[in-house]
Amino acid sequence: MQGTSGATAVEVAGLIKEFGRFRALDGLDLAVEPGEVHGFLGPNGAGKSTTIRVLLGLLRADGGRIRLFGGDPWHDAVALHRRLAYVPGDVALWPNLTGGEAVDVLAAVRGGLDGRRRSALLERFELDPTKKTRTYSKGNRQKVALVAALASDAELLILDEPTSGLDPLMEAVFQECVAEITAEGRTVLLSSHLLAEVEALCDRVSIIRAGRTVQTGTLDDLRHLTHTTVDARTRAPATAIGDLPGVHNVTTGMPGGVTSTTGTDATATTTHESPGTDAGHHVRFDVDGDHLDAAMRTLAGFGITALTSSPPSLEELFLRHYGNHDDSNHDDGNHDDSAHGTRTGEPADRGPAVDTPAADAPTIGTAPESTYR
Repeated sequence: MQGTSGATAVEVAGLIKEFGRFRALDGLDLAVEPGEVHGFLGPNGAGKSTTIRVLLGLLRADGGRIRLFGGDPWHDAVALHRRLAYVPGDVALWPNLTGGEAVDVLAAVRGGLDGRRRSALLERFELDPTKKTRTYSKGNRQKVALVAALASDAELLILDEPTSGLDPLMEAVFQECVAEITAEGRTVLLSSHLLAEVEALCDRVSIIRAGRTVQTGTLDDLRHLTHTTVDARTRAPATAIGDLPGVHNVTTGMPGGVTSTTGTDATATTTHESPGTDAGHHVRFDVDGDHLDAAMRTLAGFGITALTSSPPSLEELFLRHYGNHDDSNHDDGNHDDSAHGTRTGEPADRGPAVDTPAADAPTIGTAPESTYR
């Protein structure tokens, strides 16, 4: 396996992809370093699958810079595909092949695999390789692609919703396998809607919306850019908390069930405290990361008797960018000319009908004959 040290595994800057008058990718940036698991997040239609197709050389970019291991995925597709493996979220297989034969075919077209690792993965994923693939469930078809990718010596694994159809036990096996291959220094680009999976696996995350990157960094970096939820009990009422900069959604509760809400942008919430002086005064608020220290110093002045601090989850980070936005008008590569206009001046894309493969052709994602070279 060729080394990747000293070179960015994936480098995308200002990526543009248009379909007629519709711009699917609008200056997207993405950088994946060697040996990391990089989460690629966005709602349906944000541009994730279109980006992945450009990286695989299945679509030709209309603008920007795209490099995989320093090579151009459109012009150097054959050489680059020997160094990567791809798992789509919807795997279709050759119906007359067994699962084991399908694994071997996928492995052969990209240069082979480790036989011992193949056997171990078949056992770990509980996949019967002797059954015809036409008898497989969606989850088992997914396992075929996962085994073929994980048993290879690919330096870069591009995984687009790879655990779609897997049960929780198999999802746990998948996470173990990803941890093992990254310990070997290999790189993973993981697109997933399972935020818990991304949070468990990823070193860094890029969040995209409407074809653009809106945030990127480690989870800790992103958490510093958003709020922390503080829930506390104090001896005296924490009345001044809502006046502090960077503090939001303050709810204070007092013994006897009385509730007050402070702060200019607070959201009114009803809380019920048990009567009695022992209950103390309850306060709950959100505070921006760069104002946390000042808020805690102020809170300490009211006499803290109990305190819980909750950093934002990846789900909260995700919803921060998408909770109030509607991306329903943005598409993600499945294009209809009647909806988006004629593809005037669009460069021809590699392979026969990437978006609509022939009905009689076995497919792995969109175009296996191009994907597994």
